[in-house]
Amino acid sequence: MRFRFSPFSYLSTLHFSVNKSTFLHTYYLKNQCHQLTPLTSSSSSSSSSMLQLCKELQTLKKFHASLIVSNSFEPISISSKLISLYAQFKDVDSALSVFGVVQEPNIVVWNSIIKAHVDCRVSNSAFRLYRQMRNLGVEHDSFTFPILNRAVLLLQNSILYGGMVHCLAITMGFQSDIYFCNTMIDVYVKCGYIDYACRLFVEMSHRDLVSWTSMISGYAYEGNTTGAFKLFHKMRLELEPGPVTVVVMLQLCCSRGSVIEGRQLHCYVIKRGFPIDGSLQNSILKMYTNSIADAEIFFSEIYKRDVVSWNILISLYISREDVMEVAKCFNKMQGELRPNVETLTLVISAYAKNGNLFQGEKFHGIAIKSGLYDHVLQTSLLDLYGKCGDLERSTQMFREIPYKNNITWSAMFAGLIEGGHFGEAADLFRQMQDTGLEPVAEILRSLVVMYTHMGAFKLGKGIHAFLIRNWFCSKEDDTPLETSILNMYVRCGSISSAKICFDKMVVRDLVTWTSMIEGCGAHGMGFEALKLFYQMMEEGVEPNNVTFLSLLSACSHSGLLSEGCGIFYSMKWSFGIEPVLNHYTCIVDLLASRVYGNHKLGEYAAQRLLELERDNAGYYTLLSNVQAIVERWAEVEEIRSCMKHNDLIKKPGWSCIEAKGLIHGFVSGDQSHPQMVEIYEIVKVLNRKIYEIG
Repeated sequence: MRFRFSPFSYLSTLHFSVNKSTFLHTYYLKNQCHQLTPLTSSSSSSSSSMLQLCKELQTLKKFHASLIVSNSFEPISISSKLISLYAQFKDVDSALSVFGVVQEPNIVVWNSIIKAHVDCRVSNSAFRLYRQMRNLGVEHDSFTFPILNRAVLLLQNSILYGGMVHCLAITMGFQSDIYFCNTMIDVYVKCGYIDYACRLFVEMSHRDLVSWTSMISGYAYEGNTTGAFKLFHKMRLELEPGPVTVVVMLQLCCSRGSVIEGRQLHCYVIKRGFPIDGSLQNSILKMYTNSIADAEIFFSEIYKRDVVSWNILISLYISREDVMEVAKCFNKMQGELRPNVETLTLVISAYAKNGNLFQGEKFHGIAIKSGLYDHVLQTSLLDLYGKCGDLERSTQMFREIPYKNNITWSAMFAGLIEGGHFGEAADLFRQMQDTGLEPVAEILRSLVVMYTHMGAFKLGKGIHAFLIRNWFCSKEDDTPLETSILNMYVRCGSISSAKICFDKMVVRDLVTWTSMIEGCGAHGMGFEALKLFYQMMEEGVEPNNVTFLSLLSACSHSGLLSEGCGIFYSMKWSFGIEPVLNHYTCIVDLLASRVYGNHKLGEYAAQRLLELERDNAGYYTLLSNVQAIVERWAEVEEIRSCMKHNDLIKKPGWSCIEAKGLIHGFVSGDQSHPQMVEIYEIVKVLNRKIYEIG
């Protein structure tokens, strides 16, 4: 006996099929439904269920066409779902075509089409549709203004539009709607108006978990650790914080390096019995990145590690420049789950930083075999080959990248400049300009570094003028770029230009101060370097070992023995910085300088340095110079012979000069310049005049 199914039976089977079967199976059932009573055919329930299975744009369009053909397109609920699905596929034109055929759309359909434009990042059109809706007199609901707030954050004048939306919401009586207030707080926070957000938060008659979390996120966004923790503790008096709130707090602790507060939050999570998985477990792990031992212990205790967890641990080892642990971690990860693009990008970047081309090439092969090959990974490979000096491979990789953004160009620039290929780098910059892409600060910084290496003062000055014209040297974020310009002036011999640049900087960080101190020292301005050091201390900038190295070098160049010794002793006893070999080298040079002629002390110190590091050609050269000061030529010859016997070669100093727009480079005793004869004739004339003067 053949059974006949009722319309209800078909619909029940169809709903089950949505969860358990494929689109084709469900589509067959849908067609069976259409052969039944008119009630079933006109019902939107089956069509809504079918829409859930449309995972591709083409499938959605085919089903949309079938709805039109079968005359099942009338219900407003289906139109709203179709609009939302087209928005998910970023097809705003199809969403508009659906909206265009709906007669007298209600607020649900209007909200859907406005949200579709927001999802597709077309905020201006979203506001245009909203004005059209208002003109037609359509009643707003509690979802309209939160959608508009999302559109606000995509606009340039966000705070202006946000204020307008807030006023409209108050006018229409939505000022007490908790959903709207939460999104409004988010707008004010992300626009940098934390005071407005705080005022709205205080005035809210009822606050839920989202309200508190949004406000705490605002303080975290501003970097206000104290304010965030105060509000967090205040929240606990009214409402129990949830896992999302804790994640926000943990992220703040991670960014501010607050390990103690982070541990307290970890204890709170354990005490409250929150399930430690997903974003919560990864936030705790990331918080422990300042303590490698704690991070490894917590990682080993994670029951279900995901790819994000592994990537965080790999990033931790990369930050510590522990390439061996990076490789071990990657191998262990492969035993548990499949690495993603970010994993491979991280590992390749580690080998690029380490200069390990062989291992980097292995991971290039892994990326190709696994099919994980996107734009970011290609840029990392470009960076690898560039930093390892493989110009041919880096150029090939650069050509293979179809869509080059500023990061791609920057990586190629860095590789060429690091390899000393300045001509090719200059050509690359011209190519970039031809594409019409505006260079970012990182690329311009690479260009400044290139001119610094070349000693091209006029070209460097020209790029500085370009930066000023285009407002690149007027914000706090431009400090690294301005420091590069300062270095360029120092290396090109214009300490006065460097000082002007230094004085005009909006923000001066430790690197800036150290660069200026080093510049003064290199130009024999020891007292000026000391003055800058004390000025830096007054402004609350703490020195590091590099700062002290620059300061000791400045004292050595200027023969400031007592000042240099005082600085050396203060390193450990006043600042807790342990001197390393380079600091001792400066002291040796200072003690054995011509100014004080303390030959025996200088010789003793140089000998002790050689005992610590016998393969350092620089220390042999230092001892040789100490002997040469007192004209002990036999000892000088003996030291040079010892260097030759041990295959120790000190790389000769390289200098350059800019003349008539061309850069001329040379080393000591250079014979390669085409105008060598004329140059040495001038040198002889100058030496003769110096001898005559006495």
